Amino acid sequence: MKRDELLILLAGPTNVSREVLTSLAGPVIGHRGESFHALMSSIQENLRKVFRTQNEVVVLTASGTGAVEASIVTFLRRGEKLIVPVYGVFSERLATIASKHGVDVKRYRVPEGTPPSTDLIEKALDEHQDAAALAVVYNETSTGVTVRTLDRFSKIAKDYGALFMVDAISILGGDILEVDSWGIDVCIAGAQKCLALPPVVSLVSVSEKALARGRRNEPPSTYLNVVSHVDYLRERNETPFTPAIPLFYALDEGLARIVREGLENRYRRHRVCATAFYAAFEEMGLDPFAEKEFRSHVVLALKYPPGVSDGEFRGRLKEKYGVAVAGGMGALKGRVFRVGCMGEISAQKVIRGVSSISHCLNDLGHKNDTTTALSKAHEKLSELSEKPNTA
Repeated sequence: MKRDELLILLAGPTNVSREVLTSLAGPVIGHRGESFHALMSSIQENLRKVFRTQNEVVVLTASGTGAVEASIVTFLRRGEKLIVPVYGVFSERLATIASKHGVDVKRYRVPEGTPPSTDLIEKALDEHQDAAALAVVYNETSTGVTVRTLDRFSKIAKDYGALFMVDAISILGGDILEVDSWGIDVCIAGAQKCLALPPVVSLVSVSEKALARGRRNEPPSTYLNVVSHVDYLRERNETPFTPAIPLFYALDEGLARIVREGLENRYRRHRVCATAFYAAFEEMGLDPFAEKEFRSHVVLALKYPPGVSDGEFRGRLKEKYGVAVAGGMGALKGRVFRVGCMGEISAQKVIRGVSSISHCLNDLGHKNDTTTALSKAHEKLSELSEKPNTA
């Protein structure tokens, strides 16, 4: 199979448009000159639109995990308390990174398949009123769960004087995110997810409150110092160190595409495509891992039916049908598979994914009606051709 024939329905990286891929071939330019300044201005303008913020948004040549680590070392000191609700692999990873840097992490574990509640956040901050920050993963890709109450969490954090940090790596550009109106002090995102860009670019939006804290902290890292990135942006419109210039071209092109589509249209496309997937999978007899009211629109976690093994299913799906989906992580390894519904997701990709998964399950003995599953998907996808309700 040719690489460009593979449909990527992973939890990241995801499919990248030809326009964005072509932009990678732009000329190499110096990162201390006018051409780069113009590129950065364009990127910053559209990043603010996508994050819905007036803050500077730092661009790092790093994976999302690198941006999480940069945020930890910049905004938290050794010994300070950080509250982390843990409800999957990536919220646990955030807590682990902070612990390795000497932060006193207070983990509050939540049953996988559900998000942390407002009551839990209130309880945690009441028990640790001297906590420096609250850090929440917005969309837990390991379980297919999205937190829908970030604005409430923010208010509680501010009532206790804590910084509010959000890992939005897997969801920026795919579901609603209002950095300023939700009061998010540090918001971390990754390019290879819903932004539909090549991997190894991450983004950090920084409030003035967070910036002031970072300056007081005098971060122990040179390269992972978010404050220095903000200062270079403000003073020179540059990065403090040599950036991956081709990836900056791709970021610029990808952001422009998002702005042209419109955020509300983009959120709607992701939501409708996810609804179509869920309806088709239900018809196939597959149960989502997440409880219904918390299910993600960008990463769907599905329980395996009896008798279907993870390796055999995903291997056959990729080799015979040309569709790549993700396996389970942590305690869910071998128990679920995960379908990315992000970035360049479209009705055509949903239909191909549904058809391929249905046929593959039939091959492996889990009998289901492909025609009916496709009919359920088409029924939901018809909303994409209708005008959004603006009432």
